[in-house]
Amino acid sequence: MPKIAFIFPAYNEEQTIADTLRTFHGEVPEAELWVIDNNSSDDTAKISKETLSEIRAGGGVLFEKRQGKGNAVRKAFREIDADYYLISDADLTYPAAQARELLAPVLAGDADMTVGDRHANGRYKSENKRTFHNFGNHLGLFLINTLFSSRLSDIMSGYRAFNRQFVKNYPILVEGFEIETDMTLHALDKRFRIAELPIDYKDRPEGSTSKLNTFHDGLRVIKTIINIFRYYKPLCFFGILSLFFFLCGLVAAIPVLGDYIAHGYIYHVPLALLATGLEIVALLMLVVGLILDQSSYYNKCNFERKLLDD
Repeated sequence: MPKIAFIFPAYNEEQTIADTLRTFHGEVPEAELWVIDNNSSDDTAKISKETLSEIRAGGGVLFEKRQGKGNAVRKAFREIDADYYLISDADLTYPAAQARELLAPVLAGDADMTVGDRHANGRYKSENKRTFHNFGNHLGLFLINTLFSSRLSDIMSGYRAFNRQFVKNYPILVEGFEIETDMTLHALDKRFRIAELPIDYKDRPEGSTSKLNTFHDGLRVIKTIINIFRYYKPLCFFGILSLFFFLCGLVAAIPVLGDYIAHGYIYHVPLALLATGLEIVALLMLVVGLILDQSSYYNKCNFERKLLDD
């Protein structure tokens, strides 16, 4: 029987962690349940241990002092050994009843990562009342689908299942709630197979406080997208910068060219120098993009070879 590990990053979730563990254990009793206490100041860890003992579930509680969901997931992926993994928030927002459905594609070998799609049936929009948060989701989705020519519906879902190959070959370099976006980008760039499953998302129960900050976390997600764009699509990234400086140089050169055509002499010397500098920067940006694109290609080749050796 394959070993399955359920991972629950938790920061001050004393109100919901017990019910979360009970419901998931009730649906998949053979799975180990691991709570990653992300430096909670309440009784999250204590309640988790008591509940795991009460329901007689395998697993345990790991402690991660460094704040941030990305750090908690990194702790779990490094220290928990299993064949298949499922990650969920510990706030009762994701349906435990669909855990087996989420695991099915990775268990069958049809996907490397399955994502619980909160948007497919409109539940996320009706349950989540944070307008700017929804806007950020759609913006990030549009950018990633455009960048990678993909057709994903939910890039920020925290309800996911993975096979071992994905987990043990995923370098986690982000610290906060942008971890889900980073997972999606890594899977797309490294050509891991992604499946999406519609889920019945619901908002946190009354009395449970969200840790999300719409503007702060939204900016971090956009920063992550830009960084991945820069790291894994360097020719496109620096090509756009090159085009920008090239066009700025042309605009600056218009009066200079007008001088030369009309008088055979350049009167706008500062503009001539600016135009020349901008065009040089444009050329440098293009060269940097070509070099980094070649480097990215070899990085992908090495990654594929590593997967073959695993």
